[in-house]
Amino acid sequence: MEKTSLSATTFLSGLWKENPVFVFLLGMCPTLAVTNSVSNSLSMGLATTFVLVSSSMLISMLRNLIPPQVRIASFIMIIATFVTVADYIIQAISIEIYRSLGAFIALIVVNCIIMGRAESFASKNGIWLSGLDALGSGLGFTLALFCMGAIREVIGNGTFAGISVFGPSYEPWVIMILPSGGFFVLGALLLVVNVINERVKKMRTKA
Repeated sequence: MEKTSLSATTFLSGLWKENPVFVFLLGMCPTLAVTNSVSNSLSMGLATTFVLVSSSMLISMLRNLIPPQVRIASFIMIIATFVTVADYIIQAISIEIYRSLGAFIALIVVNCIIMGRAESFASKNGIWLSGLDALGSGLGFTLALFCMGAIREVIGNGTFAGISVFGPSYEPWVIMILPSGGFFVLGALLLVVNVINERVKKMRTKA
């Protein structure tokens, strides 16, 4: 029972309580750069989740075999291997999305979310917990990107995943799909998340 509770806590913490974007403000580069559409946001989020889960589980498996002196270099090599796999998978699925994401696929290698989970969790815990931790953090990152992408695409282009929402009479707010719009949406979402967390904290205190 305790093991099940620990597994659930480990997985769920990355979704909200320790969300990489909304709580720790990690991975800001892709969060602001590729979230101008739902498809780009989901593609980047899922690619990062794939790399995060795969590398965390492998690092956990090899944690007792990797010498401390080359720990970081070994982590980067493992992460880079899975990034290459993700790169080829995205090319095979959709060249259009691959071109839209551009260099940001390769930059997953230096994403601080992946290195952070590898160093702080995967290198110190078993394969099962490391996989759950990585999956929770990856899905939390994907959720944040999806929220950003949905808001920016709907307001900035009048579509959701390429499907028209408001009809031909809608005048898009083009600024929302520009970098400045990304900063505005991120700030608004951070405000909403903080308000929700504060209200939940007050409710728990009163209880």
